[in-house]
Amino acid sequence: MFAPGAGFDYHCIPYRDTDLLGADMSHRDMNQATSCVHAGVRKDNTFNAVITPIYATSTFAFEAPGKTKGHDYSRTSNPTRSALEECLAALEGGARATATSTGMAAEATILHLLPPGSHVITGNDIYGGTYRLFSQILSQRALSFSFVNMRDLDEVRAAWTPETRAVWIETPSNPLLNLVDIAAVSQIAKEHGAWSIVDNTFLSPIFQQPFALGADVVVHSTTKYLNGHSDIVGGAVISKSEELGVEVAAMVNNLGTCCSPFDAWLVLRGIKTLPLRMKQHEANAMRLAEYLDAHPEVERVYYPGLPHHPQHELARRQMSGFGGMLSFDIKGGAPRAFEVIEKLKLFAFAESLGGVESLIEHPDTMSHASMTEEARRAGGISPSNVRISVGIEDVEDLVKDLEQAFGS
Repeated sequence: MFAPGAGFDYHCIPYRDTDLLGADMSHRDMNQATSCVHAGVRKDNTFNAVITPIYATSTFAFEAPGKTKGHDYSRTSNPTRSALEECLAALEGGARATATSTGMAAEATILHLLPPGSHVITGNDIYGGTYRLFSQILSQRALSFSFVNMRDLDEVRAAWTPETRAVWIETPSNPLLNLVDIAAVSQIAKEHGAWSIVDNTFLSPIFQQPFALGADVVVHSTTKYLNGHSDIVGGAVISKSEELGVEVAAMVNNLGTCCSPFDAWLVLRGIKTLPLRMKQHEANAMRLAEYLDAHPEVERVYYPGLPHHPQHELARRQMSGFGGMLSFDIKGGAPRAFEVIEKLKLFAFAESLGGVESLIEHPDTMSHASMTEEARRAGGISPSNVRISVGIEDVEDLVKDLEQAFGS
């Protein structure tokens, strides 16, 4: 196994579970719904605040030379950010989490740990921003990438080279909701001494547990479901091993890609309702998927919860819920898609996802526009495709809005 961070000095990166729950109860032993409320939150020893305070400070006073109360500078660590990181590690079942300024910062940070000349295998239908980072930025800086159909394990194996150091798994994929068999691909990676990195943004730890399926690293855009209120941007890297987690924290410190205390506080607040929100997102998405699946203007619906989804059985095996994202192909292509979208009242015509409000977008010209047209077509993204992030509104109001927009 390669040692990506050899030579870095990690001693200055503190990480301590300081929950005041008592020795007889650790948040890692709790059920997820309880961890969402309690993990990492009790930080105030002075006033015993029930909610984690926002430590809006750039620096911390030393008690003596070489002696602090656990933090010295907020780029390195901050109590509010540490609270969020403890919570995320507990929810994902990882050894350590590091919160970053954005989801893209999380991606860039973990890949900075790969040795120069490393090769990464990933999907050909991933998020456009990830594709851009890989193909336009990191590929110019001593890394190489293969974009393959990761549903086909033979394609994954065929793409392997002696320099392959990681597989990047996005499942469900954005925007076509294709699934990757995490256990199978992670096993291939392990056989070659490589990392398996899973982007778990679409499902959150409530509906998918990549570490239990063999993954080494989980990344999130905390902007999305974890925060759930469309009021911050953030990211996170969760590591299965403490050793790798220390390396990630050091890299965040070196790159300065850390999450701000206020954004960390908002994500921590959002997580408290995560299980409830995910259930409603899923219920609403299923209702809309069934509605669209029966609509005469819709050619195809992409949603793992539908029995005819080609990977429905895999979804039932590796996911505990089908999520709140869906997409569909509309007859008439982009012109008809824009006609319908512009008539909607409740769905905001916007990028991003995972908030309490419903959003609708056109991947070919929006979230995936940074991909070349050739790459979009190779990944199955067409001008007919429309993506919906289903919110937690009353679902019948959402159906009515779609009906009037279609002119039904």
